Amino acid sequence: MRLLLIHSDFIEYEAKKKTRMAEEGAVLKDSQKETLIVFCAVESVDEDDINGVVAQAADEVRKTAGQLAVKNVMLYPYAHLSSDLANPDVAISVLQALERELNVDFDVKRAPFGWYKSFSLSCKGHPLSELSKTIVPGEGAPIKVKSSVTHEFFVMTPDGKRHDVSGYKDKTPFGCLVRKELGEQTSAGGEPIHVELMRSKELVDYEPASDVGHLRWLPRGKLIRDLLADYVLQMILPYGGTPVETPVMYDLGDRAIYEHADKFGERQYRFKSGNRNMMLRFAACFGMFSIMRDMHISPNSLPMKMYELSTYSFRHEQKGEVIGLKRLRAFTMPDMHSLCTDMPEALKCFEEQLAMGWKTGEDFGTELVGVFRCTGDFYAEHEGWVKKVVADSGMPLLIEILSDRVHYWIAKIDLAAIDGQGRPIENPTVQIDVESSARFDIKYHLMDGTEVHPPILHCSPTGSVERVICAILESTASMEVPMLPVWLSPSQARVVPVAERHLPFAADIAERLNQAFIRADVDDRDESVGKKIRESAMDWVPYVIVVGDAEVESGKLTVTIRKESAKDKPHKVTLTEPEVIDVIRQDIGSMPYRPLYTPRKLSKKARYI
Repeated sequence: MRLLLIHSDFIEYEAKKKTRMAEEGAVLKDSQKETLIVFCAVESVDEDDINGVVAQAADEVRKTAGQLAVKNVMLYPYAHLSSDLANPDVAISVLQALERELNVDFDVKRAPFGWYKSFSLSCKGHPLSELSKTIVPGEGAPIKVKSSVTHEFFVMTPDGKRHDVSGYKDKTPFGCLVRKELGEQTSAGGEPIHVELMRSKELVDYEPASDVGHLRWLPRGKLIRDLLADYVLQMILPYGGTPVETPVMYDLGDRAIYEHADKFGERQYRFKSGNRNMMLRFAACFGMFSIMRDMHISPNSLPMKMYELSTYSFRHEQKGEVIGLKRLRAFTMPDMHSLCTDMPEALKCFEEQLAMGWKTGEDFGTELVGVFRCTGDFYAEHEGWVKKVVADSGMPLLIEILSDRVHYWIAKIDLAAIDGQGRPIENPTVQIDVESSARFDIKYHLMDGTEVHPPILHCSPTGSVERVICAILESTASMEVPMLPVWLSPSQARVVPVAERHLPFAADIAERLNQAFIRADVDDRDESVGKKIRESAMDWVPYVIVVGDAEVESGKLTVTIRKESAKDKPHKVTLTEPEVIDVIRQDIGSMPYRPLYTPRKLSKKARYI
């Protein structure tokens, strides 16, 4: 607790406007003469020893009041004394307890909590008239005993059978996930493979002029990022998702916002805007829940699926943990929240959205493994449904059973890819939230007027865009000839003229490929054909078309197909131009398309790193 004690001739205040966490039934306008004003801020650490903090604060006030020979005390909540405030309900209870403790010896008045107030005072101006104190829970004080939550782990296979985890601690991707979840660290160390690749391929780089974990996206990486955003939107819209866009910062004076943020702990960007305590969002739920709170919701419109590509969300990860694309302080999260009528509908939507998550692994070329978590009560009631989830997934899942609910969710699934060092990269997730609708007062009414706070699903079908790119790059470590999926490749085809006289023919081919919605560039540089081909390989171009006299005369093109090549053994085929277009378009399939983000002529391409 932080205290600022002012010996004053008088103080008078008036509450002007309530916040969402405003204390009800308080005195909204009052004054006091010849008083010791105690400006106070209750901090999060005080929650561990409320009684001890109240006792210490009361002793400090008594001591100062005794020195000043005053009998009047005004308690004035003042959040600006700290940036690490306690839960509003806790703060109110602490102030009420302090008021009761001091009422024994003093004439105590207390200004209301959670109101914007005007006040005026007259400080006496002597050496003891302004004092600041910091109250820290004492070492000898009784410590609040937190309930012990136990965790049970087992593996469930698609046939519904349970297995001991000891049989799955191998070096497979699933084994890597099991060992990580059980707290067994992998021996691999050093920098992840994707960090060198993200820079050498000129996709993304660190931004030294920003905070740690904030990146600069270069054209090739920006293209991949935008394609992934298009991919999720292309998946969400047919499913009934309704896109919205919400602010990145929120007022912690809103009780629901504060309590939801408090669930996340310390990894937050918090700051002041004028006299308001603010935070940068770590997910899109704050804005979406605020929209839902203000809506008139009919059960006929449920399930309602609200979607946002949150650019950006923020988590103040520890500096030493921030690395590459895997752990950042600013990231892009495709985020969907589904307001469901009841639990059966929530379970059905869970299955549908989990299927989306598995599908993203197929489309990105990243093998996913999963862990399903739920409370013991949920598992006892829905064991059959959990078995169906595993069966539908078609692969073993690690199951974690929590003895009690400690989060807003009662069940969730996390899917992860495994990096080149055998460590999980958490990506898609689906969660059943049974707490937030009540906190944010999101409700609908039954025909008889009964008020219902329904379950809400949290779903990111891909996980953060940055981690998706991380997983894709890490997956190339196991490829004999590494490459990105063709639909995500910045250059899907490159036309390489043998000599300058072949350049017009090469440029015409590239033009027609681009008209066919294929990203094609032309290596028009004054370099040898061998160097051009080697650099095409370094750029992981999926299709390289070399044109010389024979190609100009015959119209048949020599094409190197990267995915069918072996190391030092390029796979070359001869195709007509329409056949080339057909082959590439079949490879791209129904995936989203964007044009080149770099100049078509390589001679005009800038070097970024």
